[in-house]
Formats: sequence, structure tokens, C-alpha cells
Amino acid sequence: MEKIINIAVVAHVDAGKSTLVDALLQQNGVFSDHEQIVDCVMDSNDLERERGITIYSKNCSIRYKDYKINIVDTPGHADFSSEVERVIKTVDTVILLVDSAEGVMPQTRFVLKKALEQKLRPILFINKIDKKDARIDEVVNMTFDLFVDLNATDEQLDFPIVYGIAKQGIATLNPDDISNESIEPLLETIIKQVKPYEGNENDPLQLQISSLDYDEYIGRLGIGRVTRGKIKNNELVTLVKNDGQEESFKVTKLFVNEGLKRVPKTEAYFGDIVTVAGCSDISIGDTICEHGKPDPLPPIVIEKPTLSMNFLVNNSPFAGRSGKFLTSRHIKERLEKELETNVGLEVEELEGADGFKVSGRGELHLSILLENMRREGYELSVSKPQVLFQERDGKKYEPFEQVIINTPSEYASTVISDLQERKAILTSMSTTDDNYTHMTFSAPTRGLIGYRSAFITNTKGEGIMVRSFEDYKPYAGELITRKNGVLVSMEAGKTLGFSLFNLQDRGQLIVGPATDVYVGMIVGIHNRDNDLNVNPCKNKQLTNTRASGSDEAIALVKPRTFTLEEALEFIEDDEYVEITPDDIRLRKAILDPNERYRLNRK
Repeated sequence: MEKIINIAVVAHVDAGKSTLVDALLQQNGVFSDHEQIVDCVMDSNDLERERGITIYSKNCSIRYKDYKINIVDTPGHADFSSEVERVIKTVDTVILLVDSAEGVMPQTRFVLKKALEQKLRPILFINKIDKKDARIDEVVNMTFDLFVDLNATDEQLDFPIVYGIAKQGIATLNPDDISNESIEPLLETIIKQVKPYEGNENDPLQLQISSLDYDEYIGRLGIGRVTRGKIKNNELVTLVKNDGQEESFKVTKLFVNEGLKRVPKTEAYFGDIVTVAGCSDISIGDTICEHGKPDPLPPIVIEKPTLSMNFLVNNSPFAGRSGKFLTSRHIKERLEKELETNVGLEVEELEGADGFKVSGRGELHLSILLENMRREGYELSVSKPQVLFQERDGKKYEPFEQVIINTPSEYASTVISDLQERKAILTSMSTTDDNYTHMTFSAPTRGLIGYRSAFITNTKGEGIMVRSFEDYKPYAGELITRKNGVLVSMEAGKTLGFSLFNLQDRGQLIVGPATDVYVGMIVGIHNRDNDLNVNPCKNKQLTNTRASGSDEAIALVKPRTFTLEEALEFIEDDEYVEITPDDIRLRKAILDPNERYRLNRK
């Protein structure tokens, strides 16, 4: 029997979770001498590498002394918190990473709350202690206060503290001494803090599925921890679904983690995290039991989505120019495949429209899915994100978020004024010695859609804003988010420098010269609050005679470009984002200007 300890590394986004996992892997012989080592090796997805964030929780393992330590790297962004909730059920302890300068952040509270609910005893790791603005003692006190706030037991309050610099692979028990260039003090703390998982291999099997994966060759995979007994390859087992239904299936493949690889095994024992193939409809929270002896664990409850968008078939004049998958059948198949592994997502077919209502945990959650689809060759139109309301005791409730803002003090009043217009409530405010203002708001999610770009402009890019889901609260009332109308093309063709030069006075352009446009496509942001139909394809009228010096040199301002998230935040209810593999375009839902005029007049 192996001594097995399972740990999860949890923290707010950018605290250094994946970097710490890198250090644990590198110093424990997972990589061979000739192997090229990349930063954040666990972030294997292209989007994770580009954005520098963890999106999917992933497992790996190391061996230290006579222990096998399974490590789960978790996402830090609030939109992927459903991944964290499930993972914490499969581990013996969590390493709570806190930045020595930033201190406790909203997502730190969320992940710690989930760990304490599971009766785990966390280990605190104060990271980046080499920062100039590190405030180690203050951050330790802040974290202790957070434990108290979350009703930690006396045993949980007696948490060990390790200090370190994950990027350099350094851990120490004394923050004033970083001469030890090794992560070993952290591993010793884990062994001292956590007993190896105990059990008996002859007990009846019990294994709860905490996450899913998909393999093109062997199908759907269930990942979870063996909480009791042992599981064998080719064994007949009973699966108890979340709704209590039972079915039998044969385990066709069994894997465990060794380093970064999944290794096939003939059997695995209590305590280990395993990957099981053989059941096509296995789901989160299902329990695998010994055949004929059903004994399910309590179902895992996933928090409900807070935001939805309509994914529609692209019906613009440019449809099919660059995409391979255009029809509702293609979109439906892709969304069904996503539901295999992405349990925070909900999909329902739209009545009377060629599309689907897709609900998720936030804008980033849904935009990651859209970006992946776009790269795979899908074309579609997407509507403005809408929050999902709830009704309680006959009253309307909506999702609220906690917003933490750190900004130079000179911009604080503008930020407060902006957020109060969006129905946000200022809950705390303090000023630091270096003339920065730290503010906490409680704001409706509706009001925050589209706010990020205004925040960056108002703070000249120096402000930091962090959001996380707080709770459902009573409806905050009507609000206006976008104050500008748009410039809409009323001609199809290629844009010309001459017409764009003349349109610059009307607003900010989002297309450059020689760009293909169609009727109803948005080409700019109007200076006023109304929409304006314009002709960006108009050329200069030439005559036979020209006077010298009558031609003016055309100087065009660089057009504003939108990322996918910015485009989704910018649009209004009567607009769509057209997403193709080559382009992101903004357009009106109704392309014909006369039809739009008739509808607006009613």
C-alpha cells in the first residue's frame, strides 16, 4: 500500500498557483535532464498560455520520500469557481496561496470558505516575499481574520505558515531567511500536517466523480478519488447517479497520475485519484460502487449560472467566408460536446429562432467557450450578455458582485460616481501612504457589464479592479450602461479613406480603410447618444479641372479594435457580435435601416 496524500493549490487569480506547482514538479524529478521545461506546465491549453490564467483544474503527482502526493492545480478566476468547489471534495488539505503585497482578495475568501466547509486544515503559503511592497505580517493577520470571519474551528485556526518565492522554487519557515533554495520545507509541512489516507482494500468500493474529461478514442472519462476499497480494470461496477438511478458498467480503462502523465493501471487503491473509462453518461457527483452494493456519497451541488447569451446562426452577408461550421446543427453538436466536461454551463434551444440560450458563471466563462469555437472554425452571432434573475417570495432578485478597486486617489471620485450610476454601493474605503485609494463595492452584475473599458480610461490604466460573485439580492432598478450610440453602415462595399476622414468628426471609428462592410454593420462609436446611419464607402467626386493645392492630405486616426470580451461588453440589446475564425464584427440585429426605423417608431 502506498502512502497517499492529495492536495489542492488554491488562491486568487495571479497569486502564483501554477508557478508553485512547477516548482514542486521540477524539484521532485518529474522532468528528465534533457526535457525542455516551460513555465506553468500545467496550463496546457492554448488559451491558458496566452492569457496567463488557469481555466481547467488538472491533476499531477510527485513522489517525496515514501509518499505519493497528488496535486490539483485549480483556477483562480471567479468564473471558474465551479471547478474549485468539486476538487476540494477529493483532497486532504489545501495550500492557500496569498500574495505578500496584495493580501486577501475576493476569490481567496471563496476558496478558503469551501475548504473550511469540508473540514480541511489549510496550509498558508505567503508567496512573492521578495516584492518591494511586501507586507508579510499584515497579510498573515488579514488571513487569520478571514479564517475567523469564516467560522474556522480552533484546529483550523492553528494553521502552519510557509513563506516563499514560487518562481525561484524557494520555501522557508522564516521569512527573513531565504538562503534555502528548495521547496522542501513546504513538503515537510504537508507531511507533518496531513496523515496519509487511511482505509482497507477489502472494503466495498466507493468512488465519487468530481470532474470529467473526454478522449476521442475511449470516450467520456470520469475523474475522482477512491474513498473506499479498490477499483480494478475490466471490473463490473454499479454506478449510482445523482438522481438515485442505478446502472452497471464495465471499467474499460483505468489510469492514475504519475508526474504529468496518465498511466494505465490494473488496479488502484483507496486515497488515489483515478480516471475511469467505460460509461458514456457518467456525470459529476455520480458514485461508482462495488457491483450490487450501491452506497452513494451525497450528490455534489454545482452553483447555478448567473449570466446567459444567445448563440445564433450567423445570417450576415459575410456568412461562410471563413468558417467551416455554420448551421444550428453544428453549433448544437459543439455545445453538447462542451456539456460533456463543462458542468457550469447550461444550454437550451431558443423557441422561434435558429439558436441556443447558453448560460454560464460569467462573461469570461462564456467568452472562453466562444474563443475556442472560433478557433475550431465555427461562425456564429452572439447577443448581449443578460443576467439571470430569480424570484423569491414574489420579489425579483438579481446577482450582485463584490468589486475591489485600487486606484490612484485623484481618480477615486470619478470611479465612485461611475459605479453609483450603475447602482453600486460603496461598502468600505481607505487610503494608503502612497496616495492610492482602496475601495470595496457591492454592485449588480448588470451594471458591471461593459464597465471595464470605462474604468481603464478613467484611471489612465493605473487602476486595478477585481470582481467576484457575492449573492442574489433584490432587483436594483433600471440603469443605463452605454451612453453613446453607434455609426451604422448604410452601404455595402469597401471603406474609403475619404469617407472615413469625414466621419471622424462624428465619432470614434472601429474600422480602417479598405475594410469590407455590409448594410447594418457597425463602423464606429457616435459622439452622441443616438445611432447614425453613415456611408463609409463614399468616394471623392472628381472633376476634369483641378486647382493646384486643392487636395488635402488625409490623416486617419487609428481605429479602435475590440477583443471578444470587449465586444460582448460593448453591444446593446439590439446588436450582435459576429464571430468568425478571421474576424470579430459588430452589427445591428436588424440589418435593414428602414426596418429598424419602422420598429423604433412604434
